[in-house]
Amino acid sequence: MITSDKGIALIQDSEGLRLKAYKDSVGVPTIGWGHTGDVQMGTTITRAQAETLLREDLHDFERAVTRVVRVPINQNQFDALVCFSFNVGAKALENSTLLRLLNAGSFAGAASQFPNWNKAGGQVLKGLVTRRAAEQKLFLS
Repeated sequence: MITSDKGIALIQDSEGLRLKAYKDSVGVPTIGWGHTGDVQMGTTITRAQAETLLREDLHDFERAVTRVVRVPINQNQFDALVCFSFNVGAKALENSTLLRLLNAGSFAGAASQFPNWNKAGGQVLKGLVTRRAAEQKLFLS
């Protein structure tokens, strides 16, 4: 599977587009729609470059979701998991109760885990609360 337009829109909406490098909520240099690989502070990019970076980054998370999910899922569930792992990291998904419940066949149990991932740097962030609610809603739709 690959991320649908709906999934990409959720990521873009959640991440926000920044064409100049900035430090995210935990201090990681970031640019575009949440791209963190080899970003130097002061770097600027175009929207087209941001789109390319997002597509490239998505491939890694699509492969990660495909690798760790052991049960059949639909497109919306896949998109929600890609969005989730794009934000928290593929390793966090792999080691999560969310994934354990999903792979045990408990889709409702897995969905109930999204809101637990609302912190960055030990602080509850309103943006993460909103993002997790949107991922959960997509996962359940």
